[in-house]
Amino acid sequence: MAFRPLDARRPTDLLRTNSTLKALLEKSRQIERLQALLESRLEPAARPHCHVAALDSGTLRLVVSSSHWATRLRYQQKRLIRQLQAFNEFATLTKIHCKVQPPLVKKEPPVRIMPRSQVASASLRETADYVEDPGLKAALQRLARHHDDGQGQS
Repeated sequence: MAFRPLDARRPTDLLRTNSTLKALLEKSRQIERLQALLESRLEPAARPHCHVAALDSGTLRLVVSSSHWATRLRYQQKRLIRQLQAFNEFATLTKIHCKVQPPLVKKEPPVRIMPRSQVASASLRETADYVEDPGLKAALQRLARHHDDGQGQS
């Protein structure tokens, strides 16, 4: 029994026939519109830190980047609700709920600087004297010279 892949379909055909995709696209457009309206009423500094998650049963759920922005939005909650209620989309708005979700940022591992010492240099040179492989011997001698260059750092 061989696997036979489904025929490829155009995205517009999928959106026309698949109700789940259609609903998902409509929901994303609605959230995009709510985000634009919210940003029109937020102070410019808060805009990159505050995102609409949902609007249901009169509660606007926001995702903010830190507790600092959540606190600032709580202080402005009454003003924001009053201003947003002027829009049809926010006519039933009664409450704003903030959820803190810090942005995912990968931290670079710290660069480790190894101290160079005369003992390490002497040990590398001594090891190079007993090695018969010319490539390895040359590499050990280069490392020993490298340690000699960093004498002032130990």
